[in-house]
Amino acid sequence: MSTSTADAARLPLMLTDLRLPTIKRLWTDIAAQSDREAWRAERLLSVLFEHEMAEREARRLARHRAESGLPPDKSLDSFDFAAVPTVSRPHVAALVEGDAWLEQGANLLLFGPPGVGKTHLIAAIGHGLIDRGWRVLFTRTGDLVQRLQAARRDLRLPAELARLDRFDLLILDDFSYVRRDQAESSVLFELISERYERKSIALTANQPFSAWDQVFPEAAMTVAAVDRLVHHSTIFEMNVESYRRKTAATDTSPRTRTKVSKRK
Repeated sequence: MSTSTADAARLPLMLTDLRLPTIKRLWTDIAAQSDREAWRAERLLSVLFEHEMAEREARRLARHRAESGLPPDKSLDSFDFAAVPTVSRPHVAALVEGDAWLEQGANLLLFGPPGVGKTHLIAAIGHGLIDRGWRVLFTRTGDLVQRLQAARRDLRLPAELARLDRFDLLILDDFSYVRRDQAESSVLFELISERYERKSIALTANQPFSAWDQVFPEAAMTVAAVDRLVHHSTIFEMNVESYRRKTAATDTSPRTRTKVSKRK
């Protein structure tokens, strides 16, 4: 066996040990192209490692998107900015492109009635941030409170809060839908306090701050929670007509009318 043949046989094993799966898959074709075009060694190495790095980044993004829990079909391109004139596309784009607010642990708060696209918009921002390398977790507020409450019962709340600390942005959907007793509201307040000025929170809420006494049973806790969330925050007021209601109203539903006439 020639030296080159032996090297070719050993190379896949070495690439497996080095955890370079992309180079392992592509090296024969790229090496053949290198031989045909008489590349210098540094050119061959550069092409191989560029492929490895690109696919490693793609796998990382896919892994972070999967762990985020974000609705997969929500994007800024599909959000109807014309239907929500209080939300500026350039402003939203700046939030996705800019790093300063996440680095400062600033918050993003979306208010408006049901059906105006709050969840769509916040999820689209989350996807854009993942594309830029940030880690995001999307969850219904009620589900997360139950998770934190279970952690407190099991004496592992600090560990659970530390796990959430891995995420640069924590998105709490349907925040004002929750109605909490003293124990549950205290874990939610502890989460807000733990992340204050360190890690960002984004939330969607149907009710304004004035109605949050239904979320936190104590007035002092409500004031303290609002104060921490509003400090260093961007607030979008999306008080427009429900997109879902508008769509239903403009749907002529000819099939429905046909079915009714057939019954007659």
